[in-house]
Amino acid sequence: MTSRSAHLSLPHVLLAVAVMAVWGSNFVVIKMALAHMPPLLFAAMRFALAFFPAALFLKRPAVPWSSLIAYGVLIGGQFAFLYIAMEHSISPGLASLVVQTQVFFTIGLAMAASRERVVSFQWMALGLAAAGLVVIVVNRGGDVSPLGLALVLAAALSWAGGNVVGRAHPPGTNMLAYVVWASLFGVPPLLLLSFVFEGWPAIEAGVRDADWLTWGALLYQSFGNSLFGYGAWAWLMARYPAAVVSPFALLVPVFGMATSAVVMSEPLQSWKLLAAALVMSGLALNLAWPRLRAALA
Repeated sequence: MTSRSAHLSLPHVLLAVAVMAVWGSNFVVIKMALAHMPPLLFAAMRFALAFFPAALFLKRPAVPWSSLIAYGVLIGGQFAFLYIAMEHSISPGLASLVVQTQVFFTIGLAMAASRERVVSFQWMALGLAAAGLVVIVVNRGGDVSPLGLALVLAAALSWAGGNVVGRAHPPGTNMLAYVVWASLFGVPPLLLLSFVFEGWPAIEAGVRDADWLTWGALLYQSFGNSLFGYGAWAWLMARYPAAVVSPFALLVPVFGMATSAVVMSEPLQSWKLLAAALVMSGLALNLAWPRLRAALA
């Protein structure tokens, strides 16, 4: 087996940046769609389209059904919390930033499962990110409510739970197929919650009043964000060391906040830039410190 290259080629750098641009701009797309469709219904339809018709072309991965169910439900919860928050309670740019705290939730859940201790650099990274969240809480204004912040943090926690479940799959598992088949199990609970909390009249109106922009946003969510984004990311992760590819994820809030500023005129006040700098510094420290320490050893 050939060793993985330590450097991305230029076309692969551009592919990684394109994925980050899709994932970052996705928050504006979500906001636009939520103007016409209830959030839980929108989430259910997103997962339905992520499953079908892709499942016709991708064989179910050889993992337990329990893994697919758990992942689908947890990632479904991620988008349910996120969409509800983004409907009225948080701006797209801030949502793209706060949801990245999933990195720290993932570390915490993984360490709790393995009973490992959090080391000093991880506490420092967490402290920087927490300071960024404090800046957001203090200066929230009309860009985020306490409920919105709590819901996006819940989305990050649910995403982290999905990460922990997904990482337990056997080596060589086709992760694109895993995401597609797991998406099936996100649909029933989201539809049930939509019926209970949004009601049939809102569901009927959402489908009836959806314009081409709403349907386009739904396709962008299902095919662009899920199938292209995750497929390309998994392809890169299979060919390069994780330490080489994963730092590109820091570009998601950059694209998210920039797109929201340009498309939706979301103001980038100094406190937002400070919060972004703190959160992203925490993420960068968590990613870079082990590699830097190994290089200096």
